[in-house]
Amino acid sequence: MSLQVVERPDGALGTMSPVILTAGRRREGVDPAQSGFAQLSRQIKAEGLLDRFVGFYVRKAVFWTVVLGAVIAASVMIGDSWWQLVVAAALGVIFTQFAFMAHEASHRQVFRSGPANDWAGLILANFVVGISYSWWMNKHTRHHGNPNVIGRDPDIVKDTISFLEEDAAESRGLVRMITRKQGYLFFPLLLLEGINLHVHGIRHVLGKGTVKRRGLEITLIAVRLIGTVALVFWAFPPLLAAVFLFVQLGVFGVYMGASFAPNHKGMPLIPRGMRVDFLERQVLTSRNIRGGKFMDSFMGGLNYQIEHHLFPSMARPALARTQQIVREYCRENDVRYTETGLVESYAIVIAYLNRVGLAARDPFDCPMINSYRRRD
Repeated sequence: MSLQVVERPDGALGTMSPVILTAGRRREGVDPAQSGFAQLSRQIKAEGLLDRFVGFYVRKAVFWTVVLGAVIAASVMIGDSWWQLVVAAALGVIFTQFAFMAHEASHRQVFRSGPANDWAGLILANFVVGISYSWWMNKHTRHHGNPNVIGRDPDIVKDTISFLEEDAAESRGLVRMITRKQGYLFFPLLLLEGINLHVHGIRHVLGKGTVKRRGLEITLIAVRLIGTVALVFWAFPPLLAAVFLFVQLGVFGVYMGASFAPNHKGMPLIPRGMRVDFLERQVLTSRNIRGGKFMDSFMGGLNYQIEHHLFPSMARPALARTQQIVREYCRENDVRYTETGLVESYAIVIAYLNRVGLAARDPFDCPMINSYRRRD
């Protein structure tokens, strides 16, 4: 079975009602063993694009470690000054870059050995960034298996933001007020996403579920978070220390959200229970971002979201060549392949979230009628 994308009359793919994929006919005359993901995999493997690029990640880790050291040294020299907020913003960027590498380790992109990747991810996520590696692994693995699948993808489960109209309609109180304008409020809300990521990780490692290396995760997170807060408040006056931490967490949250949000938000959603071919499920629900080598570094390889979802263990340096192969295959086989600019992707996400947020508005709240209502 193939899929058909149902578009709005205005052609605005991704800004419509959630369920927009329907079952279509299987393409006639195509041998399943010679099509789709199997065909792509053979070509990808033949070109060595699934090899590991350990040197690339070692250079990245060394570079950002040196930058981190330089920023800390600059902070010491600046002393008690509001210029420390520039340092805080820089730390937000640096920790996001380390988070990208933890994400890649979780996908087994760095080393061939699973345990080696786990230890790298554990140290980078828990000790350097301060979020739980096991929480991220659990959530992100479920997302990769079911991207934009209603009821199965944890990344479209309602938090403060609603990604489904039914969730928006059920919001109440302050959350309902936010939901009504959630598209416009999306980036301001990301200022709190850094705190949200830390809180989710702490809840996970302290919860009742099974957590591998629970004690170690708790220790690493505690050392990172408590140590950072204590050091900042020891070094700076209370007000400067508090603002410093807010700026660092705010930049981290915005950077993380701005890197992950363009990947699937506003893309087609799949009804729960629909059986979908692996390749089409991954390609139709993902969006790539143009921008060349700068974007590769800025988004940590997440700009090749389609290729990343098709080959999640593929190292970042191989994604550009793989994109050429995948895009050509999709063109030849009439599979919709979505690629936009970064700013355009944000516009799509904002429009989509605002459209979903309409469900949280009072259906009887008509602006024209309101203008004639009596005001006491």
